[in-house]
Amino acid sequence: MSPKFTHLHVHSHYSLLDGLPKIDQLLDCAKKLGMDSIALTDHGVMYGAVEFYKKSKSRGIKPIIGAEMYLAHESMDQKRPNIDDVRYHFILLAKNDKGYRNLVKLVTEAHLRGFYYKPRVDEELLAKHAEGLIMISGCLQGRIPRLLLAGKEKEAEDTAIKFQNMFGEGNFYLEIQHHPNIKEQGTVNGRIIALSEKLRMPLVATQDLHYLEKDDAEAQDILMLINTGAAKDDPERLSMKEDDFSMKSPAEMAEIFSEVPEAVENTQKIAESCNFEFELGKPKMPAFPLPAGKTGEKYLKELCYLGLQKRGLEKDETAIERLEYELKAIKQTGFASYFLIVQDFVNWAKQNRIVVGPGRGSVAGSLVAYALNITNVNPLKYDLLFERFINPERISPPDIDLDFTDRRRDEVIDYVAQKYGKDHVAQIITFGTMAARAVIRDVGRALGYAYGYCDQIAKMIPFSFTLEQTLQKVKEFKQLYDADEKAKHLIDLAKKLEGVARHASTHACGVVISDEPLDTLIPLQHPTQGEEHIVTQYEMHAIEDLGLLKMDFLGLKNLTIIEDTLARVYKIHNKNLDIENVPTDDKKTYELLRKAGTIGVFQLESSGMQRYLRELKPTVFEDIIAMVALYRPGPMEWIPEYISRKNKKAAVEYLHKDLEPILKNTYGICVYQEQLMQIAQKLAGFSLSEADTLRKAVGKKIKSLLMEQQAKLTGGMKKNGISERVANQIWEWILPFARYGFNKSHSTCYAMIAYQTAYLKAHYPLEFMSALLTADSADVERIGFLIEECKKMGVEVLPPDVNESFRTFSVVSEAGKIRFGLLAVKNVGHNVVEAIVAERTRAGRFNSIADFLGRIASKDLNKKSMESLVRAGAFDQFGERNQFLSNLEKLLEIARETQKSKQGGQKGLFDGALSATSAAPAVILAPAKPASEREKLQWEKELLGLYVSGHPLRNYRKALEKTAIPLSDISPDLTGKLVKIGGVVSGIKKIITRTGKPMLFLNVEDETRGIEVVAFPAILEKNPAAFQENKIVLISGRVDNRDGVAKIIANE
Repeated sequence: MSPKFTHLHVHSHYSLLDGLPKIDQLLDCAKKLGMDSIALTDHGVMYGAVEFYKKSKSRGIKPIIGAEMYLAHESMDQKRPNIDDVRYHFILLAKNDKGYRNLVKLVTEAHLRGFYYKPRVDEELLAKHAEGLIMISGCLQGRIPRLLLAGKEKEAEDTAIKFQNMFGEGNFYLEIQHHPNIKEQGTVNGRIIALSEKLRMPLVATQDLHYLEKDDAEAQDILMLINTGAAKDDPERLSMKEDDFSMKSPAEMAEIFSEVPEAVENTQKIAESCNFEFELGKPKMPAFPLPAGKTGEKYLKELCYLGLQKRGLEKDETAIERLEYELKAIKQTGFASYFLIVQDFVNWAKQNRIVVGPGRGSVAGSLVAYALNITNVNPLKYDLLFERFINPERISPPDIDLDFTDRRRDEVIDYVAQKYGKDHVAQIITFGTMAARAVIRDVGRALGYAYGYCDQIAKMIPFSFTLEQTLQKVKEFKQLYDADEKAKHLIDLAKKLEGVARHASTHACGVVISDEPLDTLIPLQHPTQGEEHIVTQYEMHAIEDLGLLKMDFLGLKNLTIIEDTLARVYKIHNKNLDIENVPTDDKKTYELLRKAGTIGVFQLESSGMQRYLRELKPTVFEDIIAMVALYRPGPMEWIPEYISRKNKKAAVEYLHKDLEPILKNTYGICVYQEQLMQIAQKLAGFSLSEADTLRKAVGKKIKSLLMEQQAKLTGGMKKNGISERVANQIWEWILPFARYGFNKSHSTCYAMIAYQTAYLKAHYPLEFMSALLTADSADVERIGFLIEECKKMGVEVLPPDVNESFRTFSVVSEAGKIRFGLLAVKNVGHNVVEAIVAERTRAGRFNSIADFLGRIASKDLNKKSMESLVRAGAFDQFGERNQFLSNLEKLLEIARETQKSKQGGQKGLFDGALSATSAAPAVILAPAKPASEREKLQWEKELLGLYVSGHPLRNYRKALEKTAIPLSDISPDLTGKLVKIGGVVSGIKKIITRTGKPMLFLNVEDETRGIEVVAFPAILEKNPAAFQENKIVLISGRVDNRDGVAKIIANE
C-alpha cells in the first residue's frame, strides 16, 4: 500500500507574484497524485480560503485552511528601519471554528496593525489567539532554523518550548524540508531532528510548494522577477531556482524522509486534527435597529403603507394587492431586515442632497422598494415583475445594487459604517489577473526582451482572447510562434502565468455589512500600502458564499452630472428642480432625442445609437426603455425591425391572440425577460416563479434543461387549448429572443437616467454642458469632443480668465457661454486656484496684472504657475501675452517686494500700479513682439490639452470638408474601409521593427477628436518628411479595430 502524505506548506497564486498555481490546478494535481487532503498556506493572507474549500470539497479532498505568517523581530508595533525589517516565517493551520476565527484575527491584526514591509504578528498576539490552531515552526526563514544556523541551540530550545506551551502539546511541530541544493537546509534538518529528539517534539515534513511540476520553475522565477523588477542576470536578486519547490507525490516524500518516517506520518495526524468547516449559504443578515415593540416584518409593512400614501397609491387596489403579495414573500424568505437597511441609507442620502439613481437591476420590479423610496420606478406602470427580483420558490438573498453620485458615494458608505459599527462594514477586495496582452509584456520585460518586440507580439492578441485562443485563431500569431524560437519561449512562459493574480485592489462598488464584527468572520487588510480604508481579503463571490450581506454601492458619473446641473440651475435661476419628478412626456426632450442631440446623454451617446434614434423618432418613454435594452450585441439586429414596426412600415403580427397584450408596447418583439415570463404565465399556466426558472434555463443554454422546459411550456400551452403546432411555433419563435432578452427593470431605470439627462440638456443646455465638461475634465480628448458639441449647440466655450473662471467649468449666463475652469490649466494647482477665487470673493475683481500680483500671496503663486496662466490666456483682458512673459521676472520681483511691504505695514509698489484708473503706472513694461496666432494655439494645446481660441485647421476647414471624413465619424462600423482624414500631428512615437526599419505611431487630431495612425516602414520611405509634430497632414488609410479602438493604417 502506498504511503499517505498531506502537503501542509502550500502556496497558490494568492501568494501574489510568488506562488504560481491557481486553485483548480493545485487541487487537480493533488488528486492526480492520490492525495485526499491538502492545506493552503499563502504568505500572510487567506485570499483563496473559500474558493479552496469549495473546490476541494467538490473533488473529495479535505481542505485545511491556514497561512504562512510573519513573526515580528520583537513587537509588531515597532517599525524601526534596519531592525524591524527582520521577520520570521511560520505556518498556522485551523483545527476548528475557534482556530479559524483566531487565524482570521491574527491575519487581520498583522495587516492593520503590524504591517511593516510584510504583515507581522508578535508573540504576545500569538499567545492571545493560539487556541484551535496548529503551529509549524517554518522554513529556513523561521525563527528556530535561524537560531540553529547561528549556533544558538539553547535559544532555539527555549523558543520551541515557548511555542509548544503557547499552542499546547500536539499542536506544535518542528518543520523539515528537502532542498539539497540549498546548503543551509541539510544543516538545519540535522539540528531540527536532534532538537526534536531532545525535546520529544514531533517533526513534520513539508515541501514549501510554490509550483506544481519541475518544469514550472522558470515560470515561477519569472513571476518573482515581475514582483521585484530585478534584472534576470542580477546575481543578488531574490530567486528560488536553485532547488525544487514543486508538488511531490506521497511516495517521493516517503522516500526522501525514509530516515524519519514519523515526519511524513505526522502530516496525516495533522490532517486528521484539522476539521474546520465553513458554513456556506446560510444568510448572516445584520439586525436593523427597530422601534420598541416592533418586529422587522411589522415595521417594514408600516413603512410601505406610508410610502404608498406618499406615492398617491394608498387607494389603488392593484397596488395594495401587489404590496401584500410582496410582503408575504419577503416574510417567507426572511429578508425584511435587508429592505429596512437599504431604505434607511438611501433615504439618508436623499435627505443629504446626494443624488441616488432611480434603481438598478431587478429591484425595480419590487413595489416594496418603490414604496420605501429605494427605487423611483413604479413597477405597476412599467409592467415590471417582482419574481424577477425575488423568486419565492427558490430562496436566495435579493440583490439590491444602488447608484450614487461618484463624488459622494463614500459619504453613504461612511454613514452605513457609523450606523452598524465600523468593525461591521468593509469594502470588498478584487484581484487583477495577468491577461494575455499584459502577460506577454510582463514576461518579455522579465526576460530582458526589447519593449518594441514584446509590444508587437502583444498587439497581435485581440481583446478578450486568451493566448490559446489567439494561437488557434490568429494566423500571424501562430506563424510567429512556430517560426521564432524567442517568441515561442516567451509565449510558452506567458501561458503558464496567464490568469495568475497580479495585485489586489478595492472592488469598484462592493460593500459587506455583517451581523458581528468582521474580524471574527473574515480576514481584513488595507488594499495597498498608504490606503487607509479597509477591505475584506475574500472577493465578492466568497462573501456571498459565506451568506454575508454584500451590496453594490456604485458611483455613477452621470448622477454627478445631474447633481452639478441641478446646483447650477438653482444658483443661476433660483429654481429647485425635482429631477425625480420631471414629466416623462416632455415635448422639448423628445425633440432633442428625435434629432439625436444625445452627446452627454446617458446610454444614448454612441454614434450607432444616434443613428437609430434618428430613424426611430421616439415619442414615448417605452421607446427609450426598448432602445436601452436592444442596443447590445445580439438583440441589436432586431432594432431595424422594431423601428419599421413603430413607424408602421412593417406589420405587427402575433402567433396567438394572447401574445398581443404582452408584446403590444414593443410592437410584437419579445425584448425583455419579463415578457418571456409573462408569456409562460399567460399561455402555459406557469406561476411567475416557474417562469423565472424558465428564463434562467433559456439563458444558460443547457440542452437538457432546455428540453425539459420546452416540454413543460408546450405541454402547458396545449392544456390551455393551444394546438401543438402553434405551441411549437411559439417555442421556436421565443427562443432567440429569450436568449438575448434584457431585464426590463434594469433598462427602465437606466432609461430614466437617460431621459433625465436628455431633459436637462434640452431645458438647461449651459448648465448641463458645463457640468458635463467638469465631470470629464481629466480626459483632454473628451473635452475637445464636448467643446465641439457646444459649438454645434451654439454655445461658445471661453478660455480661462482670472476674473471670470472658477475652479471648474462655469456658466457665464448673461453671455450664454461657458468658461474654462482654472484647474484645467497645467502647472496650476489647487492652492493657486483657491487663493485666486478666495481673493476675488473677498475684495472683488482684479483690475490689472499688477493688481493681481499685489493681492495674491507669493507663497500661493510661483513662476511656473504664473507663466502657465499667462500663456493659457488667463490675463488677456489686461494686455498681450508675450509682453507679460518677457517682463515676468520684473513683475514677480516687484510683487514679492509689495508682499513684504504689506507685511511690514508699508505701501507697496503695486498699490495702484497698472490699474485701469491709474494715469501714470508705477511699472513700465518693456515692449515685446506680440505672440503669433500659431504660438497662442500651441500654448493652449500644451497647457489646456486642446485648442480653445481657434484651431490650426481653421483655414483649411472648407478644403477638408470636401476631401476628408471628420475623425468623430470614424467608428467600428467602418472597419476595413478606406478613408481619407486630415489633421494636425500632435504626437509621434517611433519604434524599430525586427527588420531594423523605423515605423511610427502618430496622434492626429482634427477639430472633432484625435485618432492613432500607424505608418509602416514602406510609407515612411515614400514620405520621409511628411510626419512631423504640429504639421498638418492629409492621410489615406484603412480603418483598423483590432484592439477594440479604431485607428488608421496609413496607405499614403
